[in-house]
Amino acid sequence: MLTNDDIRFREVRVVGENGEQLGIMSADAARRRAYDAGLDLVLMAPQADPPVCRIMDYGRYRFEREKKEKEARRRQQTVELKEIQLSYRIDTHDFETKVRHALRFLSEGNKVRVVMRFRGREMAHIPLGHEILARFEVACSGAGTPEKKPTLDGRFLSMIISPLKTNKGTTSPAGAKELPR
Repeated sequence: MLTNDDIRFREVRVVGENGEQLGIMSADAARRRAYDAGLDLVLMAPQADPPVCRIMDYGRYRFEREKKEKEARRRQQTVELKEIQLSYRIDTHDFETKVRHALRFLSEGNKVRVVMRFRGREMAHIPLGHEILARFEVACSGAGTPEKKPTLDGRFLSMIISPLKTNKGTTSPAGAKELPR
């Protein structure tokens, strides 16, 4: 953003510090008016005809703009994609452990990608993989909903579960239903 002596236009439209229109004047006259008030002349709209400048305290303006940007970055929630790997031969306790991990990830507001890899002759057991992923989906239904249903991509069967949202924009607690057996 151009300020004070960096503004090289012959004529500019000037807006006062309280938002009032001061009219069209030469850039030198506008600069003198800003200096007399102890403020800066700041170019706001260079593409306008004539360009629009404003008389303001540029240091305070920049500080407040950076403060708003910092606050916006702080409020912005980043969603990560966590991955959980299963096998079609998974045992009950291992399955429950993986579900607990998924529930923790969902309660933190992250998405969960559940992947089942088939090796060699295991490709004959894809229906078992679908059953296990369906059980996993039901076990996580209290904390998340499937964003992408189970799909087979080469030797990988995968699905994505997104966290549920509550009124405040945060995720729901990990209060999943009883695990199916």
